[in-house]
Amino acid sequence: MTTTPERSGADVCVIIPAAGSGTRLGEPVPKAFVDLGGRTIIERCVDNIPAALGATVVVVVPADLVDRAHALLPDVIVVAGGAHRSDSVRAGIAAAGDAGILLVHDAARPLTPARVFTDVVDAVRSGYPAVVPAIPVVDTLKQVVAVPDGLERVTRTVDREELRAVQTPQGFTSDALRRAHADASGLATDDAGLAEKCGIDVHLVPGDPLAMKITTPWDLHIVRDVVGR
Repeated sequence: MTTTPERSGADVCVIIPAAGSGTRLGEPVPKAFVDLGGRTIIERCVDNIPAALGATVVVVVPADLVDRAHALLPDVIVVAGGAHRSDSVRAGIAAAGDAGILLVHDAARPLTPARVFTDVVDAVRSGYPAVVPAIPVVDTLKQVVAVPDGLERVTRTVDREELRAVQTPQGFTSDALRRAHADASGLATDDAGLAEKCGIDVHLVPGDPLAMKITTPWDLHIVRDVVGR
C-alpha cells in the first residue's frame, strides 16, 4: 500500500525507513510512533528536515500503519516497508521518483540538526557520490573474543584515532544508491556499507551529538529530556 501526495519535482528526496518494531525500546507501539513530547518520533524526524532543501520525503512504515502514518504526515509519501531495513530502503528508492540526490535518514534520530542535512546535500552536489555524517569516537575500544563458560577476553585495544561513529542522513547520488541496492539480497546496518561493497568511495562530513539514535529505553529517556528542555 502506498499513500502518495502530489510530487514536488524536487531534486532531493529524503527516505526515512521506519518499518522496524523497535522491540529493544520496550514500548507498546513501533518505535517511530512512540510519543516524544507530544509528537511522535517520526513527526519530529520529518519536522527537522530543513524546508530550504525543498525535498520530497518518503516515509517507510509497517504495512498496517501506512494509513496512520499518512494521517500524521499528510504532506509526505508513505509506503509499506519490508522485513529488513534494506528492504525498506529499496521500497523508498522505488517511490523516490527522479530525484538526483537521495538521502536515507533513520527515523530513530529525530533531533538531527538541519545543518547536518544541508552539509550532506552540499557535499553530494559538489561531486561526492556517497556522503555520511560522522563524529569522533571518544571511548576506548577493545576487541574481544568469547570464552566458553567465562568472561570475554580482550585481544587488543583498537586505535580510535582512525575510527568514526557514523550517523544519518546518509546522502548519495541517485545512481550510487541504486547501485548499492541493486542486489536485493544485500543487507547492511547502513547504506554506506552497501556502497562500499560496490566500490563506491564514501566521504564524511561532521555529524552532531544531537543526531544520537534512539535504540534503548535509556536513549529515549535522554532524548525526552532534551526535548523537554
